[in-house]
Amino acid sequence: MFLRASLKPGASGQPGWRGWRLLVWVAAASLVLIDGRRVKQPRCPAGCTCTKDNALCEDVRSVPHAFPSDVLSLSFVKSGFSEITGGSFVHTPHLQLLLFTANTFDIIDEDAFAGLPHLEYLFIENNRIASISPNAFRGLKALIHLSLAYNNLDTLPRDVFKGMDALNKVDLRGNNLICDCKLKWLVEWMHQTNATLDQIHCSGPPNYQGRKINDLLPHSFDCITTEFASYQPLKFESISVEAFTFVNEQYVVFAQPFAGTCSFLEWDHVEMTFRTYDTIESTSTVVCKPMVIDHHLFVIVAQLFGGSHIYKRDSSANKFIKIQDIDILKIRKPNDIETFMINGESFFVIADSSKAGSTTVYKWNGNGFYTHQSLHPWYRDTDVEYLEISNKPHLILSSSSQRPVVYQWNRSQKKFDRRTDIPDMEDVFSVKHFWVKGDLFICLTRFIGDSRVMRWDGAMFREVQTFPSRGSMVFQPVSVSNWQYAILGSDYSLTQVYQWDTKRGQFIPSQELNIQAPRSFSVVSVDDRVFLLASSFKGKSQIFEHHEIDLSD
Repeated sequence: MFLRASLKPGASGQPGWRGWRLLVWVAAASLVLIDGRRVKQPRCPAGCTCTKDNALCEDVRSVPHAFPSDVLSLSFVKSGFSEITGGSFVHTPHLQLLLFTANTFDIIDEDAFAGLPHLEYLFIENNRIASISPNAFRGLKALIHLSLAYNNLDTLPRDVFKGMDALNKVDLRGNNLICDCKLKWLVEWMHQTNATLDQIHCSGPPNYQGRKINDLLPHSFDCITTEFASYQPLKFESISVEAFTFVNEQYVVFAQPFAGTCSFLEWDHVEMTFRTYDTIESTSTVVCKPMVIDHHLFVIVAQLFGGSHIYKRDSSANKFIKIQDIDILKIRKPNDIETFMINGESFFVIADSSKAGSTTVYKWNGNGFYTHQSLHPWYRDTDVEYLEISNKPHLILSSSSQRPVVYQWNRSQKKFDRRTDIPDMEDVFSVKHFWVKGDLFICLTRFIGDSRVMRWDGAMFREVQTFPSRGSMVFQPVSVSNWQYAILGSDYSLTQVYQWDTKRGQFIPSQELNIQAPRSFSVVSVDDRVFLLASSFKGKSQIFEHHEIDLSD
């Protein structure tokens, strides 16, 4: 009666002033204030069913942007959209529960759930999700329960749960998770978080297939790999390279046969490059071997023509001075030099590859280097390697005319005696040794055929592994920190880098380096960095930097 009376028309036939006042009040009650503007209260979107505080959307093609303000839980079933885009729910800031099931989307974008500060339960189950963006869940600080069960996930982006401090339950069942280094972070997180996870199993890799992720430990993963990356190209060809330390500084020296020089480089701590330090002019240089004795630097310069010589660094004059010639009758065609110490005395040995020369050991007597022992003539030795076997000094000579010969130091006579040879190894160009956990190995280089790795078994060297060699003049082991490599050069193809696999007890392929006709490699550590120096006989010598890469990042 009151409403009708109030709406009686006035003299003009329009509603009276009381009626107008009531109409204004009813209209105002149907509006809400948002950002200072009056808008209509959202209605339940098409394709959705809304109750007092819940909304259920089925078979919708996109996420609606407007829901009644009192909706606290929202569900999507059998929807047709392909992804959850960023900011899809900024218009429903009061949601406490959000559920997706039996939908077809397969991607969750960055900040997909931004603007939901009160969300406590998020169920994304029985969908086709194969990819989740790293920051998909950013901002969900109140989330308690997250389920990604029964999707197509094989991995999760690192730290995808970062910032979700209230989380106490995560469900990842029913996915095909690959327990490799990309998922190492999850194992670490599982051991640090207070949240609980249901038992889930690895779908791969083969060594973890079927195992429970919950049982894995962070140290179960070997995720550090390495590479040699090009760092500094050099402008010259060279046949050998040596790294050495003198007066607490790092240097390298390249033998350049065509230029006829020993080129010394030093590390520039400011520019972080190797720069020219000095040169020794020579002829047809094949080896420039540095040797530090009593804080004095000597360099043995081996030449194919004109004889070989010994130089000493004169600190006062700041240059190299020739102090001695090497007997040209013994050393006619030098091919390799090794330096070593026995019982505090300094020696070097030159492998001679001529028909008339003789591989010879020289000894420092306080004033100069003098012939100590000629090992054998006429065998055209191409390489000499000094090593210790059972704590006893040994030499291994490689030759183009016989199998590698092993010599052992005779303490009483203070000379090397022939001990044995390495059977079934013809045409070995060089032998280089390395150690792995107390075991002695050697790399044998062959130009055509198979280069090999052999292990000392206490009585002889036995084959461990073979490597096809096509034009190989160097098969050199290289140690960097805890990493052991073997680099197989080639005149006909790319240089192969192999890395030692402790579990297999063998080398496995690591990477390829593009170096033309490599002849030797050397490692230098400076300013917490490690460099691989590579000499090239037919191209430009190069410097590579060693990098450790964490695959779990």
